[in-house]
Order: sequence, then structure tokens, then C-alpha cells
Amino acid sequence: MKKIVAFLLFINISVIAQNKKFNSEVILETKLSCRAILVDDEKVWMGMDKGRYGFYDKKKDTTIIKEIQSVARTTEFRSIAGTKEAIFILAVGNPAMLIRIDKKTLEETVVYKEEHEKVFYDSMQFVDNLNGFAMGDPIENCLAFIKTNDGGKTWQKVNCDVLPKVSEGEAAFATSNTNLTIKGKSIFMVSGGKKSRVFVSKDFGATWKVYETPIAQGETMTGIFTADFYNEKLGIIAGGNYEKQDQNWANKAITKNGGKTWKLIAEKEAFGYASCVQFVPNSNGKKLISVGGTGMFYSGNFGKNWTKFSDDKDFFTFRFESEKVFYATGRNKLVRFEIE
Repeated sequence: MKKIVAFLLFINISVIAQNKKFNSEVILETKLSCRAILVDDEKVWMGMDKGRYGFYDKKKDTTIIKEIQSVARTTEFRSIAGTKEAIFILAVGNPAMLIRIDKKTLEETVVYKEEHEKVFYDSMQFVDNLNGFAMGDPIENCLAFIKTNDGGKTWQKVNCDVLPKVSEGEAAFATSNTNLTIKGKSIFMVSGGKKSRVFVSKDFGATWKVYETPIAQGETMTGIFTADFYNEKLGIIAGGNYEKQDQNWANKAITKNGGKTWKLIAEKEAFGYASCVQFVPNSNGKKLISVGGTGMFYSGNFGKNWTKFSDDKDFFTFRFESEKVFYATGRNKLVRFEIE
């Protein structure tokens, strides 16, 4: 494994925060929880707790944190996605509020609202500048699924009649905005809880197939917490048991056939509970990084073996800027990592 270097990007967050670079860990004066991150050419965008979102401006080297005016301060934004013109953040709980933020003006618009005692959205992705999807826990007998085809201006909820049925106690975990992955025309959704499965559509959600996985399941806080696909065939799922975070078996698996079958990897080795796993870009699917309750890990051989490069357990999610740079966030910090 090549050396990985971290730079802390901000300290002392209030409504507006300025950033400085540090090469040592810093505890922020104002706490934050961030499980949704998006990296574009100019900024690193974050969906946060307390009804907030923020961004790190790479060119200006500053970080801004703002409060969304149309939501309660108890609101958590755990899903984030973007188009060329706008960023979208989606609240997890009731009411589910989907906010469009204009990239240039930062104007905020509520583009979707759903009220129900069971509503809980977990993940959101855009395919291109027009088509986007979001998924969440079941209200009826299917995973919640909404879509847009006009760049996020309007959203429609898909009827359960055209979606796979879920089992009792099967839902999803909003840990890192990685329950939903889109590659080509294929959509992959993952579940956890009493059942832990992969839902696959090869036609943008018109038809679906559901596949079993060997990931730990059967209890409320077990199952797949995160997934990533390098292409339409090669994918990884991870998670485990949130209540037994050192359990490092039945918690990570690879598919090479688009989710039809899964093979457990690194059994009783490497990390335990994982909140986010991602393929390194331009690595042919060979390189992977994971964060979670036992630290940060790197694999250079398709997940067969892993090396810990940080003991820090406070990262929930991360995204790559390139094959050399990624940004990680979670509890009280945003960090830029360079893979040397």
C-alpha cells in the first residue's frame, strides 16, 4: 500500500466557518454529524445534521456552513446528489424534505415533500443532468423509491406495484449515502435488518430482480450498510453488526456478475462494522477503501487483504476527487486524503 496522507480542512464551525489546513487531529468547537458528501470540480458539498449543509471551496480554501430555512433544526440530511446546475439534499425523517440548492446563487427550493410516520430516506443519486433516483425504508411492502426526469425540478414516487416486495423487518441504513448505486442503466439498492439483499434493475427501475447475500442478517442492526459498484458487473457490499462493531466476519462480500451471487472476503480479517466502502477510481476495481467502527482500511487486491491506515473511528463517509485524492467526513471534521 502506498502512503496515505491526511489534511484537516476546517476547524471551529459556526454558521459560517473558515478553513485552515492541519496535519494533526482537531476537535471542532461546534459539533457536526455528516453522512452525505459529494465532490465536484470546485467544491466538496456536505449534507449535515441540525438542518444544515455546507461546502468546502477548493480554490478559495474556505468552508461555508449554512442552515436550510425551510426545515426544523432537528432535520438530518443524509443523502446528497448533484447535477451541473444544482445540489440536492434529502432529509431522512418525517417530513422527508428534498431541497434543491442552486450552485451559483445558493437559492433553496423545496422540490419534494413526503409526510408519514414511517418515512425515512437513505440514499440518492443522479445518472445525468436530468435523471435522478432516491430510495428509503418501506412505508408499505416495498422500499420507498422516488425519481425525477427533469433535472430534479419535480419528483414522483414509484408505486409498490412495480417494485419488489420486502420481508418483515427488512429496511436500509442511512449511514453514508451508499445504499443506492447506479452504473450504466443498472440500479443497485441494498437492504439490511432481518433480511439483507440486493435489488437490481437493468432498465432504470422498470423491472427488478432481488438477490440473496451472505452478509450477517436477522437482527435489527445487521446487514448491508454500504455498497459500491465499479461497473455493472463488479461490486462490493459491506456492513455487519452495528451492535458488535468488532465482528469482522460475514460483513464484506464481492460480486462479479452484477449482484446475482456474492462471495464473502477477508473472513475474520481486516475491518468489522463498515459504514462506507468505495472503489478507487481508475484502478480496474482492484483498489478499495473502507471506513467504519474499527478504523480506515485499504485493499489493493479486490478486497482479499486489507491494511489499516488509520485508527480513526469518526469517519462515516467519503468520496474520491481522483484516484489520488479523496475527502472523508463524519463526526466533527472534513479531511482531505492524498494517496502518494
